[in-house]
Amino acid sequence: MAFDPSLLDIIVCPACHGTLAAQGTPLELRCAGCGRAYPIRDGIPVLLVDEARLPDAAVPLPDEITLPDAARVDGDA
Repeated sequence: MAFDPSLLDIIVCPACHGTLAAQGTPLELRCAGCGRAYPIRDGIPVLLVDEARLPDAAVPLPDEITLPDAARVDGDA
């Protein structure tokens, strides 16, 4: 079963709601927002955050960004 590229018009990254694009060998869906890469198995995109391959660790993901102490609001730990 082959991946249907028309799905890219209706699906988004489950982590950040970014746009997905089919890339690579083996084919996977790469998010333009957070960089996660979701596998395609038997023509079906596996859109589970836990199954995604993370981008280079040097680039922080949106949920991993921390504020410097000077930018914290009183009461934040």
